[in-house]
Amino acid sequence: MWAKAVRFLRGLRVRLVVGFAVVAAVSALGTGLLAFREARTGVLQRSQDVVIEQFRDSIDAFAPGVPSAPTGEELTALVDSVARAHRSQGWQVLATYEDTRAASGPDGAFARLSPELREAVAERASAVFQRVDADGRPFLVVGLPVTYASASGGSYLSGVAFYLVVPQDTEEAYVQAIIAAVEHATVYALGGAVLLALLAARGVLRPLRALRGATRRMAEGHLDVRLDVQGSDELAELSRTFNDTAAALEQSVAELRRLEVQARRFAADVSHELRTPLAAMAAVTDVLDEGAPRLDPETGDAVRLISEETARLSRLVEDLMEMSRFDAGAAALALDEIDVAESLRRTLAARGWTDERVVARLPAPGTLRARLDPRRLDVVVANLVGNALRHGAAPVRVSLGVRHDRTEGAWLIIEVADEGRGIPEEALPHIFERFYKADATRARSESSGLGLAITAENVHLHGGRVHAANRPRGGAVFTVELPVRRA
Repeated sequence: MWAKAVRFLRGLRVRLVVGFAVVAAVSALGTGLLAFREARTGVLQRSQDVVIEQFRDSIDAFAPGVPSAPTGEELTALVDSVARAHRSQGWQVLATYEDTRAASGPDGAFARLSPELREAVAERASAVFQRVDADGRPFLVVGLPVTYASASGGSYLSGVAFYLVVPQDTEEAYVQAIIAAVEHATVYALGGAVLLALLAARGVLRPLRALRGATRRMAEGHLDVRLDVQGSDELAELSRTFNDTAAALEQSVAELRRLEVQARRFAADVSHELRTPLAAMAAVTDVLDEGAPRLDPETGDAVRLISEETARLSRLVEDLMEMSRFDAGAAALALDEIDVAESLRRTLAARGWTDERVVARLPAPGTLRARLDPRRLDVVVANLVGNALRHGAAPVRVSLGVRHDRTEGAWLIIEVADEGRGIPEEALPHIFERFYKADATRARSESSGLGLAITAENVHLHGGRVHAANRPRGGAVFTVELPVRRA
């Protein structure tokens, strides 16, 4: 379950959705932040400019009536006039001249005037402003000195300064509205991005899923599978390439199968044609064998060599014809209820394997019966024991048992083990192939190279299994598993 979830999260669909969402979020947030900064600056700058301009106009309107050394009452009348003119805007005005102060509202409102602002107003002949936050509310603070025109055309400070404190709740509301708009735009952009990502992923994954399914079908042997090619994009090109590859592979496999059929038919025809003359040659060599002891040694050896090679060629032809019957599907079982242990004993006795070279561990007669083809069982056991004696080392141990499987029922287990060097690991997967040699440098033997292949075909014909392995203590072991059929 956990592995499935991890595989899903690493899938192309999730990566596309996440990628689209990240790009959309970054784009929306970046655009929103830029828009917010420009809008906030514009709103506050415009408000600031309007307030300073109005404050300057008001001071210019009332300041001419103020004497050069105003009293407290005169400053109070002046600030009250300015504040009253802008009551709706919540202006609070403060006027100072040396140690004299006059305010239009509570004096605590002017505690927001910073020393830096006061110092700048005292030194400059222009308006000075700053924004401050107090009690969670934004305020604009403006300082404006009163100047007199000099005879030289310049101006000089009169010593009278006015200060304005005005709340900026409206401007803050505009800024909050911009923030909310940016947040909503980001959410809508993310939702749209996810939807677009799903649509894009669907468009991309559909041909990929089709390609995956076609690949699996091809792996199962359906070489005629093809994809529908739509469009001219990279995915369409990929589908077209897959179709071309599948067509080429199908053609190659068909050609290989045709050649294989021809080769098998050729082997079958040659074997059939050689069978009759070989039978005649065998009869002649039997006669020559009987007279070989009366011939001179060189002639006798030549006669025996001809007889042995004729017998080997006869076995090869018989094995090739047997393989031809398997290839043609003409091989059939002749099942009979037999005593399996007795059948194995007869196989060993018929070939003279009753001495110390072969050790048989078989059940008592009559204890293990099953429906098998006795001739093919004889071939299986004879091939395995003969192979162990030729390529392994004595003693060869033959054992027979039964394994009961809850789902598959009862199985006969025949094991043939030797004391040789075993089979090279790289040869084990190919040991039942036709004419396969585990050791390429192995000397020419009496076997045809088809014994183990015929063994495997006979076991499969019974519905069984056969496999080879190396024992931990050395030597090879061949295991035959046959289903137990009873009448």
